[in-house]
Amino acid sequence: MRFPIPSSRLLIRVLAPLALVFATLPAFAADPPATPTATTLPAWEQLTPAQREQLIAPIRERWNSEPDQRQRMLDRAQRWKQMTPEQRERAHRGMKRWEHMSPEQRDQTRALYAKMRALPPAEREALKARWRQMTPEQRSEWVKANPPPADARPMREPQH
Repeated sequence: MRFPIPSSRLLIRVLAPLALVFATLPAFAADPPATPTATTLPAWEQLTPAQREQLIAPIRERWNSEPDQRQRMLDRAQRWKQMTPEQRERAHRGMKRWEHMSPEQRDQTRALYAKMRALPPAEREALKARWRQMTPEQRSEWVKANPPPADARPMREPQH
């Protein structure tokens, strides 16, 4: 039995794409470029002055541009220093949730937080349970009936 010999055009049309696929396989098989991890980055003492400056600059800028927030910044830094690693992780998760909230959700959160701070623990738990059962419309109505105090200023957007 004889097989017909394909034309060179047909061979090129079939083999060229296969050659490209095989040529790119090593690139796909290679490890992705290494990104620094906590274990590969140096301790603070081993950072260069330029690296330290890069880390501190945003805080310096905020300190100088918002003098009325300096005490609040110091208070937060002191609280952060006293937190356990678990408390810090919980705070990070809360900040991430806040970043992804809509302005209306943030208003609701401010109102709910202000109200809960004034309640004894048993009433606080009851309000939490009731809040979870509310529809978005009911929550909006609750916020209108229980606005946060006038001095509850909107929180700053997180710095990235």
